[in-house]
Amino acid sequence: MTEHTFDLVVLGGGSGGYAAALRAAELGKSVALVEKDKVGGTCLHRGCIPTKALLHAAEVADTARDASAIGIRTTFEGVDPAGVRAYREGIVAKKFKGLEGLVKARGITVVPGEGRLEAGPAVRVGDDLYRGSDVILATGSYSRSLPGLDVGGRILTSEHALELDEIPARVVVLGGGVIGVEFASVWRSFGVEVTIVEALDHLVPNEDVALSKGLERAFRRRGIQYSLGVRFQSATQTADAVTVTLEDGKTFEADYLLVAVGRGPATAGLGYEEAGVTIDRGFVVTDERLRTGVEHVWAVGDIVPGLQLAHRGFQQGIFVAEEIAGLAPVVIPDVHIPKVTYSHPEVASVGLTETQAAEAHGVDGIVAYEYNLAGNGKSEILGTSGIVKVVRAKDGPVLGVHMIGDRVGELITEGQLAVGWEAHPEDIAPYVHAHPTQSEALGEAFLALAGKPLHTL
Repeated sequence: MTEHTFDLVVLGGGSGGYAAALRAAELGKSVALVEKDKVGGTCLHRGCIPTKALLHAAEVADTARDASAIGIRTTFEGVDPAGVRAYREGIVAKKFKGLEGLVKARGITVVPGEGRLEAGPAVRVGDDLYRGSDVILATGSYSRSLPGLDVGGRILTSEHALELDEIPARVVVLGGGVIGVEFASVWRSFGVEVTIVEALDHLVPNEDVALSKGLERAFRRRGIQYSLGVRFQSATQTADAVTVTLEDGKTFEADYLLVAVGRGPATAGLGYEEAGVTIDRGFVVTDERLRTGVEHVWAVGDIVPGLQLAHRGFQQGIFVAEEIAGLAPVVIPDVHIPKVTYSHPEVASVGLTETQAAEAHGVDGIVAYEYNLAGNGKSEILGTSGIVKVVRAKDGPVLGVHMIGDRVGELITEGQLAVGWEAHPEDIAPYVHAHPTQSEALGEAFLALAGKPLHTL
């Protein structure tokens, strides 16, 4: 056995792990980054980046198909799966090369192989032991399934769906959360007949109900079918099709079933509990500063209970690197982390929903306002409908910002600033938004909540 010593050993090279490694190296620490696959993790190689490339290809398909509505003559001949795949893989390869260059330039030692936590703290990779003054656990997540639902053949996870070399005729999507509605949106733009099965009462059920209902209306107009409020019972497949049965006896037949019921923490079999780390339902238990119960062992990203978002893991990785260095970084609560669903239309939010705000402040202690994008010039030009909804405490700060419409994900940073800084609408209403931009819709909502609506009655 060979032993190697570093200031920091990071187990997992995804968004949280590589961010921690980069920031620690920047702060003068010697860093080993253990990764069994490729640095960049799920987000870069099988998640955020390739799926958003698909969504852009879907947007282009829709634009080409509908261009005559704005006086542009185009011919839409269909989707070339090989061409879309090459486009997607090219983007991933370029981003991966850039990340590899960053890691190398910072002097980080990348250790290929599957690591296992040991007391010390240390990480074992094969016959080598990498001992760190501190160890960060950042092993990410995996696609969940349901009891009795075996993935394989015509039953896919999102990773398998990315690798499909065909455009199917019919697909059932099990799960109406972010991953499910994004793939449903892509496939519909590619001409696929799509049905979403969601056991809860709404699509994107973690969002404000106004956004959920807006997305349901938009998907209905697009011809995306959905079943809400009835649980999945079983799925059977043949060589040519898969049949999905719900608990009420209703059935759906399709070429493929996409299982999009969420992601589980990747913590099993990695030595965590044996090394003294407390695990609860697969998640690593930490305090608010991301310390585990084992001294000098930290955890970040999808293995920590809360929002499973790449940018949350990224922020947590930076946070822990700075915490180890004694910089006392500010804790960012999950409620201040923006969420975006990149479907057509997009859904974006930060802060409390109206229901959550009412629970915290009382129904009479909040005010909610919705501005319809029909009144926004840039949205009209883009041909998108939707709303901007802002929730504030009565005579108090902005508590939540919720939006639906094409490209609204680009606006959520302003919402995050308003919520995170506990800004009052009266304070931010005077700020000028460029015209014509979709950001004016946020400005209109702030003006209205400040008691001086301009383009609304």
